[in-house]
Amino acid sequence: MNLIEWHDFEKVEIRVGTVISAEINDSARKKAYKLVVDFGEEIGHKKTSAQITERYTPEELIGRQVLAVVNFPPKQIGKMISEVLVTGFPDSDGNVVLCAPDVPVPNGAKLF
Repeated sequence: MNLIEWHDFEKVEIRVGTVISAEINDSARKKAYKLVVDFGEEIGHKKTSAQITERYTPEELIGRQVLAVVNFPPKQIGKMISEVLVTGFPDSDGNVVLCAPDVPVPNGAKLF
């Protein structure tokens, strides 16, 4: 394990947002959803492509809060530009389980 300094961690902007739309990302190489996530007034709505199709349906994702890194540069995923990275952990089968607060918090709140 590589140790980092506190100032390294402070550079990563992990914020909470609420999924407001979810649909299949047909242009991605691996099965994925196109998500639009509301991060509140300061950050606004951001798009992402997330490989979470094994554990979640689009309907289950709408209204769900997620944690995402919001200060990565945009990345081309198929035909879309992904603006944030939604976070998760692999389950025992390697499928992503989303990171989320266990009680609702304001959109845009920063992880610290």
